[in-house]
Amino acid sequence: MIRLPCLSYSIRKLFFVICPANLIFKILTGMVYKVIGLMSGSSLDGLDIAFVEFHENGGKWGFQILKADCYPYTPEWVQRLKNATGLSALDYLLLHTEYGHYIGREVNRFIEENGLHYQVSLIASHGHTTFHLPSKGMTGVLGDGAAIAAETHLPVVTDLRALDVALGGQGAPIVPIGEKLLFTDYDYFLNIGGIANVSVSGEKYIAFDVCAANRVLNMLANLVGKDYDEDGRMAANGMVHQNVLDALDSLDYYKLPYPKSLANDFGTDTVFPILHRSGIPVADALRTYSEHIAIQLKNSLESFSKQKPGKRKMLVTGGGALNSFLIDRMREVLGTLDIEVAVPGKELVNYKEALIMAFIGVLRWRQEYNVLSSVTGAARDSISGALWTGQEE
Repeated sequence: MIRLPCLSYSIRKLFFVICPANLIFKILTGMVYKVIGLMSGSSLDGLDIAFVEFHENGGKWGFQILKADCYPYTPEWVQRLKNATGLSALDYLLLHTEYGHYIGREVNRFIEENGLHYQVSLIASHGHTTFHLPSKGMTGVLGDGAAIAAETHLPVVTDLRALDVALGGQGAPIVPIGEKLLFTDYDYFLNIGGIANVSVSGEKYIAFDVCAANRVLNMLANLVGKDYDEDGRMAANGMVHQNVLDALDSLDYYKLPYPKSLANDFGTDTVFPILHRSGIPVADALRTYSEHIAIQLKNSLESFSKQKPGKRKMLVTGGGALNSFLIDRMREVLGTLDIEVAVPGKELVNYKEALIMAFIGVLRWRQEYNVLSSVTGAARDSISGALWTGQEE
């Protein structure tokens, strides 16, 4: 029985008349959600899957990652996703549908392998970003939500960026809502994936893409037959070429004010050619680009550190957080701004974005704002995401 002892009888009666039972339960006891979040980053290493329990009480959120895994893409899928922007309209849409069914089957595999039958209440899928042109009011993501719902027979939330872009926003980054509500002990957040993006907490939450990151580092490592530069060992043995570093630092994107975001092709079509054409050894290119990432991060945070002087703490996640050489360079460079670089355990490093996709899905399900206009520059905060009802009657 639910009691409201602090209210008079007449007010209690009115409360129960105007409020649905599920809303009363939510208000009085909080809610628990068990959700799968899916993320496919521009580094194309695979599909990140996180099964997360969220609990909310009195407006405060907590979470626990119950299961998580990364299902690597086959070489065929890597090539198909990498080359998607060159397809005809028909072939692109066919890939969109096929990739959605693929995601759904991978979720079913994850549920089967981890014994999660009848435990998952919702799936939230970021999809795989292809075209991202917010200046033209468009963003494109592969992974048909209807196909995922059809495969899994579960409710699915997709198209997480589309409404924000339609409202004039950058559609990115979208993870700050999760950082704001789930991680309250940090001042800055850095995710180093294919693209490095940073968030700044405060009364007005700010976030933006800093520069291309793992996508470029991995492309350089590929030149010598490696998937990536493990621990930044090759970069550690290279040297910085100042002329190449100057060419990178002078790119127009870095002069733009936030909010701003990057498409994947910034790294592949703009940055990588500068390094490749320079003719410098791969180790030197890796070292130079690692320095570029650290410098651009410092440049991005310098004005914020001046506004709020004193010791600050930055949480670093994403695959690049496992690059010990890059992290060491960041610690040294950001130390001049009195910013402490904190790298959490591997589970959070690897699956923070999938975790937050799950959380964005929960907020969409609850009809609560899940994309912040202060971050993206949209006309207003939005409740973003398309909902596909996959369960059977």
